[in-house]
Amino acid sequence: MSDYQSDNLYDERVIDIARVAKVVKGGRRFSFRVTMVIGDKAGRVGLGIGKANAVSEAIRKASEHARKDMHPISMSGTSIPHEAIGKQSGAKVLLRPAAPGTGVIAGGGVRAVLEAAGIHDILTKSLGSNNILNVVRATFNALAQIKSPKEQAAYRGKPVDQVKPYWERKTNG
Repeated sequence: MSDYQSDNLYDERVIDIARVAKVVKGGRRFSFRVTMVIGDKAGRVGLGIGKANAVSEAIRKASEHARKDMHPISMSGTSIPHEAIGKQSGAKVLLRPAAPGTGVIAGGGVRAVLEAAGIHDILTKSLGSNNILNVVRATFNALAQIKSPKEQAAYRGKPVDQVKPYWERKTNG
């Protein structure tokens, strides 16, 4: 982390620090697993997992992995254009667009991912398993399914205006 300027560009959030054990001949060998999310608050977000014997080293590794794994996501204003459900193992995450001013209605890891991505208005529900790592991965799977209003309109054969959320549609009144 010698480049201090790059630290200011991204929103880095440590989601989980877990002590994990490897069973060896002489007993258990402990290390730390850090789950981290990095986003630019403008539609790009990445997930990183790092393991090491020290927490600080695990955080550094997770940060590097998250920077390499950044993906763009489709946004519609301060929300998402349509509903999506992400699944990972036993965890399911439902993401629904919300009107401006609603805020991020989410908990724990889901909130960290969405805020790092720059989404300000969204409704979420976590279903199934509450394993933090699987919930975060399910959130990423749901975000990967989201298409821009333009792509969705072309897929459905409708005008872009009919595909946008109701609060973004132009009214003829």
